[in-house]
Amino acid sequence: MSIFKAAIFDLDGVLVDTAKYHYFAWKRLADTLNITFTEEDNERLKGVNRMKCLDIILEIGGVSLGAEVKLELAEKKNNWYREYIHNMDKSGLLAGAEEYIHKLKSQGVLTAIGSASKNAKAILTRTGIIEAFDVIVDGNMVQNAKPDPEVFVKCANLLNITSDKCVVFEDSQAGIAAAKAAGMKTVGIGSEEILCEADFIFTNMLEVELPLF
Repeated sequence: MSIFKAAIFDLDGVLVDTAKYHYFAWKRLADTLNITFTEEDNERLKGVNRMKCLDIILEIGGVSLGAEVKLELAEKKNNWYREYIHNMDKSGLLAGAEEYIHKLKSQGVLTAIGSASKNAKAILTRTGIIEAFDVIVDGNMVQNAKPDPEVFVKCANLLNITSDKCVVFEDSQAGIAAAKAAGMKTVGIGSEEILCEADFIFTNMLEVELPLF
């Protein structure tokens, strides 16, 4: 039996296959600005909020824009992203994700979403797993982006669980850093090279087995 009391999941790239849609939307925006934006560049955007992502892309292109224009561009990107995810359904879940969450629930582990996405609830609804989570904290509920620990601290507070009893599942360096700053255990989902600071690393959710800690 696992000793952790709560599991907090990032959404994009951990439970659902939406990371590609973010990349498509950001690349589409970068193209309109004549900025070369690659999949390698996109790694810097994982786990980061929308405005910070835009700042990174502008930095890559050496472009400086005013606050009002940046807000318009960020909204344009989000509209494109929402177009891409509009037809998502259960097939958008990553392999093993739903099964693992239900396994945790059957063992009495609390579950939460801690995501920078402002579309998290819509995605969870479309993929049919929103009811599996006790708490959902998304980009509409926090001020500070990962690696700031705010999103995970808020999850723990809403779950009424201390940080040391939480484990965070993340696919980004920023997310792992945020979880560690919150005093939580970490499981990296993805590349060992990128997620080397995590306590455990698995290629995907199919590989994750209980107990972890």
